[in-house]
Amino acid sequence: MDKTTRRHPNVVNITELKAGGFEKGERFALANKPLARATGARGIGCSFYEVPPGKTAFPNHYHCANEESIYVLDGAGTLRIGADEVRVGPGDYATFPVGPAHTHQLLNTGEGPLRYLCFSTMLLTEVVGYPDSKKIGAFSYTATGDSMVRIMVREASKVDYYDGEV
Repeated sequence: MDKTTRRHPNVVNITELKAGGFEKGERFALANKPLARATGARGIGCSFYEVPPGKTAFPNHYHCANEESIYVLDGAGTLRIGADEVRVGPGDYATFPVGPAHTHQLLNTGEGPLRYLCFSTMLLTEVVGYPDSKKIGAFSYTATGDSMVRIMVREASKVDYYDGEV
């Protein structure tokens, strides 16, 4: 991003941002542009995602602190919300409250790219559950987005609170 062309530090056009992204295994792939971070947002997150056909960006998960929502711009997908599956397309908006009852995952079931905006509150400490793979992630970040603590464990690795303490 060339800061000399920016109209204002709190305003960005999606074309001004370089896309990041990844592919992982057969199921996961995405390209993304962090809109909120580019404008200095601290309390509300917003990212643009593009997911290829037949792929999903993230595993099925739920949040314990941050509420999320999506707004579909282009393409077709199937949204898992808890035990339900809902077809979504351009103009559809969905909210994911915190807690295990609101697990969510968006799969591109269309023939072209699925493009959407993902919004979230930006609480700096978060616990995320992954019910399909039986994992729990704990994350804590600084106000600038730097990772302070990031750990992923299997639910089966539970230990007693005083384990290893003297």
